[in-house]
Amino acid sequence: MLLQGKNVIITGTRRGIGRAMIEEFARNGAHIWAHARQETPEFLADMAEIAAKYSVEIRPLCFELTDREAMQAAVQRLIKAKVPIDGLVNNAGVIHNSLFTMTRESDLRQVFEVNFMAPFLFTQYVAKLMMRKKQGAIVSLASSAAFDGNPGQAVYGATKAAIVAMTQSLAHELGSYGIRANGIAPGIIGTDMMEVMSEKAVREVKEDSALRRCGSPVDIAKTAVFLISDMSAYLTGQVIRVDGGMRR
Repeated sequence: MLLQGKNVIITGTRRGIGRAMIEEFARNGAHIWAHARQETPEFLADMAEIAAKYSVEIRPLCFELTDREAMQAAVQRLIKAKVPIDGLVNNAGVIHNSLFTMTRESDLRQVFEVNFMAPFLFTQYVAKLMMRKKQGAIVSLASSAAFDGNPGQAVYGATKAAIVAMTQSLAHELGSYGIRANGIAPGIIGTDMMEVMSEKAVREVKEDSALRRCGSPVDIAKTAVFLISDMSAYLTGQVIRVDGGMRR
């Protein structure tokens, strides 16, 4: 098991890629702080079932990422637990599609708040905890949209490009503390976020990829496990495209 005994925080774990990460990280022996916006009975039961299945500890960490006070309270929970944080996966985010000339300022600010400001600030807190131990690995979810200039994704792509820049700076700033920072840039992944795409668009993506398929949440989860694990001990400042070989 690649993550035996490691303690990892994963944000946005209720469904999709985040839910797949919970399963894959637990399968590999990690103890997990599982973030979600709300603490529902269904979420708690799901986390408890996975924890029992793989004999690991999963602690819910529920708060709205855009609520600064709630975020600080969550960090205090981490501090009081006195458990070293070995990894952080910034997975939570929202997708936004709109033509550049039709994008409202309110939407621009909201998407940046969720996709960039929130993980930036949360990573600040967690990185300081890692710096005390002089170890850790940070993985942040970017997107192929950060590089490809997809029509209708000026805002979403810009937030993910900001994640790329943050990741590369973090690698250089935190490397001397033994902390690595890498990113994952998924292509089209089979989650509910894909439902906003037309059948024609999905078909074209498959045809333009080397593997002729869309990705699955597990594809991204396995990449995240690798980047948090010691298998990638000399890998930092990189953003790995997990897109099935999309044409650029």
